[in-house]
Amino acid sequence: MSPEMVEAIASRRELDLCNSLAISTIISPHPHDSEIAMSTVDTSAVSQPFQAEVAELLQLMVHSVYSETDIFLRELISNGSDACDKLRYEAIARPELMQDGTPLGIRIVPDKKADTLAVIDTGIGMDRQELIDNLGTIARSGTKSFVARLSEVKDGAGLIGQFGVGFYAAFMVAERVVVTSRRAGTDDVWVWSSAGGSGFEIVEGNEADARRVGRGTEIILHLRKEAAKYLEPGQIERIVNAYSDNIQFPIELVSEEAAEPRQINSASALWQRPKSELKPEDYVEAYRSIAGAFDEPAMTLHYRAEGRQAYAVLLFAPFTKPFDLFEPSRKGKVKLYVRRVFITAEADLLPSYLRFIRGVIDSEDLPLNISREMLQNNPQLAQIRKAVTTRVLAEFETLSEKQPEQFDRIWDAFGSVIKEGIYEDFERREKLLSLARFATTSGDKRSLKQYVAALKPNQTEIYFLVGDSIERLKSNPKLEAAAARGIEVLLLTDPVDAFWTSAAPDFEGKPLKSLSQGDINFDLIPPLNDDAKEAAESGADDAATIAALKGSLGDRVADVKASQRLTTSASCLVAGSRGPDRELERLLSQQNPAMRSKPVLEVNLRHPLLEVVAKAPANSAELEDMSLLLLEQAQILDGELPDDPAAFAARLNRLVLRAAP
Repeated sequence: MSPEMVEAIASRRELDLCNSLAISTIISPHPHDSEIAMSTVDTSAVSQPFQAEVAELLQLMVHSVYSETDIFLRELISNGSDACDKLRYEAIARPELMQDGTPLGIRIVPDKKADTLAVIDTGIGMDRQELIDNLGTIARSGTKSFVARLSEVKDGAGLIGQFGVGFYAAFMVAERVVVTSRRAGTDDVWVWSSAGGSGFEIVEGNEADARRVGRGTEIILHLRKEAAKYLEPGQIERIVNAYSDNIQFPIELVSEEAAEPRQINSASALWQRPKSELKPEDYVEAYRSIAGAFDEPAMTLHYRAEGRQAYAVLLFAPFTKPFDLFEPSRKGKVKLYVRRVFITAEADLLPSYLRFIRGVIDSEDLPLNISREMLQNNPQLAQIRKAVTTRVLAEFETLSEKQPEQFDRIWDAFGSVIKEGIYEDFERREKLLSLARFATTSGDKRSLKQYVAALKPNQTEIYFLVGDSIERLKSNPKLEAAAARGIEVLLLTDPVDAFWTSAAPDFEGKPLKSLSQGDINFDLIPPLNDDAKEAAESGADDAATIAALKGSLGDRVADVKASQRLTTSASCLVAGSRGPDRELERLLSQQNPAMRSKPVLEVNLRHPLLEVVAKAPANSAELEDMSLLLLEQAQILDGELPDDPAAFAARLNRLVLRAAP
């Protein structure tokens, strides 16, 4: 980024504070800038060329900056709102500025006969010199470098927004623009006009202009033929509803179809109002409007941030899953506003694992014309993302403590999405783990804090098992040894569980350990009853039996081991000590079968089937059938089909017939 761009960005907030415009948020002139050619005491009519950079800027605006022409109306309405804000502020110290009783507001007047569209505000207005300074020049050092830089970037709208020159977007749809303005507290009316070429003209207004513009600014766009659609009331309402509905001043539409002006915006930026002024039903109505929902929000977060950055936040967590929750793009729907003007719903204001959150973030500091490129890279927006994400998670934590039933409903609907953050957001992993709720062998909606509080003596790990259903997991033989010792196990059934657990997280110093992966050793945790203790002590690692199984199974398995997981079942399949969890491997192999590795077969040497294996003659058909049966029943218990179902059926029949009297 060039020094000029850095300077433009860094100085934006300061410039906004001193801005006295009605037309745009263009920088107020520097009194000593050599680029300003006109004296404030010169009252003669004048035709004057644009500052060279402005002329070039006009060309960039019209031909390359904006792809969506609707933006012009958003810009002009925003300028009118800024002018009303400025007057309201100045009137605090000078009440006489509003003593005529004219209310603050914006009026849009389409005229199909004349092919004109007027945008009129009753704000602060501009005097002659302000019109010249604000609409003819950009009074900043480094302007030439700045404009030159515009032609080099892919999207110049954001850079232009740093200088607040959105007014020039009017020339996208207008072949001529006429601005008539009277500054509050003055009698003089001035008319600025331009066809968007090399210059502009400014003259003193006549009596008709003075009667028409009592205070504020009137902008008349002489529309191009291809822009005639903007004379239709429906088009105007569509744009206002999309971009400017929450402008706090009334926006009225004057049309031939209606006898009286009609307000077309809600003029209620609820997020900008103090919480003390609002009722629960106000939030419900706002939620339904913003989210397009019919239910009530499960959680409402409303606050205003002050300090280095100022922004208002109004967010809702719904109860109901949106239809697009699991779209591959994983885009959020929180709307970005700048000074109550809608910018976009695709700014990714929250991480993807909070994409179910709906609401508004309204910044006072961001440029109005922030581009797509800047949305991704703007440091101010990054700070807002970080702060708001932290606040949302803190609100979830408070809700889980004070209203656990309410939080449980949110978790039931969106827990599978929030858990994506455990895998993706290392910085907040501990916080997300503390929020998570799990089904376990001890109950439902258990937190890890509850799990850790119930650890058995000598237990140093948090055990889990991943599968496709709670019912199948509860019958999984890998639970047997843990159940015999009263060890609680997390039962994870969401597809994302296989991924976040692979990140090897720990909670309060206790690592998470899969019962399907690696070596499990429960020796330091005694069984709950004597029967289990005797079973654990009986039997021994029969090397001959293990060797016979390895010889029969060959390369179908990576290894055969004596199991410490099993107490009543004969066999189970696990991953190697260094390999991925079995469930994760299964999911990955759906996209790439080559990623599937061979499992480890664990056998319970105390089971009667293993006694039969031990007695079977070496290299016999009986030994092969029994060995394959141990492998295939382990596959079935894991929710898999045997590699060859027909061979499995034939093998099972042989074994049954062999055992028949």
